[in-house]
Amino acid sequence: MLANYHTHTYRCKHANGEDREYVEAAIRAGMKVLGFSDHCPWIFDDGHVSSLRMLPQNIDDYFDSIQRLKQEYSNEITIYIGFEAEYIPELIEAQTNLLKDYPIDYMILGQHFNSREPSRGAGVPTEDEAILKKYVDLVIEGMETGKYQYVAHPDMMNYVGPKEIYEYHMQRLCRYFKEKNFPLEINMLGVSDNRHYPAERFLDIAEKIGNSAIIGVDAHLPESLENIEMQNKCRALAKRYNLPLIDFLPNLVQNK
Repeated sequence: MLANYHTHTYRCKHANGEDREYVEAAIRAGMKVLGFSDHCPWIFDDGHVSSLRMLPQNIDDYFDSIQRLKQEYSNEITIYIGFEAEYIPELIEAQTNLLKDYPIDYMILGQHFNSREPSRGAGVPTEDEAILKKYVDLVIEGMETGKYQYVAHPDMMNYVGPKEIYEYHMQRLCRYFKEKNFPLEINMLGVSDNRHYPAERFLDIAEKIGNSAIIGVDAHLPESLENIEMQNKCRALAKRYNLPLIDFLPNLVQNK
């Protein structure tokens, strides 16, 4: 891999390792680009404190740390800083206000929930078509805002109802990606943990529609950036389903 844009930090409460360790692991792996995209904080008006993402008070430290590393390692690797975030319409305004003064390079959309926390996760098996439809609708609506570069683990939604219903809605999603030239992510954490995604039924749909793909390490440990075996498994999936892999996201510019 020459680039990875899906990297977390300890601030999300379920990743380990120092920021510097991720950078040095990426350099050892031969990467030219490393994007940090930790789980974005939300402002919950009821005082809910998420156990799955950084807190608003962690943002300053996150940017200070990564901006220093950008400069320190500028001759060895290009570093970008951003967030992975859900698209939850009723919370977007507060999140935008929270982040407006930070030099964000990019964001990726990771729709872990259809509604604000605490709520049902997208990975919980469901036979309810309404949940699947809402997932696809929200992802498309979110990408239409122009805030996000691509969708992380787009096949996270774990619909276990009729095949034809799954195919109908995921065809809608893949056609949208194709129309807008968004790559779909082959999620390496899903491969290494043997999760229900990447879902081959989804990749089969993507092949028929003609999508491109990007590998996202979804790094929660520095050493995962050096896991060549898992990278090769992701490449093999892309090859099996004739999905052209892109290495670099276009038009990214480092904010100072």
